Amino acid sequence: MWVFYALLSALFAALTALFAKLGVADISSNLATGIRTIVIFLVVWGIVLVKGEMKGITAISKYSMLFLILSGLATGLSWLFYFKALQSGALSKVAVIDKLSVAITILLSVLVLKESLTLNTLLGAGLIIAGTIVLIAK
Repeated sequence: MWVFYALLSALFAALTALFAKLGVADISSNLATGIRTIVIFLVVWGIVLVKGEMKGITAISKYSMLFLILSGLATGLSWLFYFKALQSGALSKVAVIDKLSVAITILLSVLVLKESLTLNTLLGAGLIIAGTIVLIAK
């Protein structure tokens, strides 16, 4: 089932990039990010409330809360820089460079989480990097 959700994530990430490029054309990238953030805030908290999941907030450990806060900060910075790049860069190039996060994530998963680095994973990361270089080369 996780593959289905991952594919939906990829589809909506692609739509996000397209809609963001169209939406950021005539306004500040920071304002655009702020608007996007409010929409996400309302949608996600609406889902949490409708599903009755708010009661679980008191059970969150300090450890989990710390890393969720750090993840939120990293997400916010990622969005700010992404929207800034979209303002002046071609969507096809900005999105490709943004997806280098996959190769960086693989590296971090090995270094921080001690996940195993298989030949397939290494080859996949290398192809992502090589593909990025090919797609952004002039």
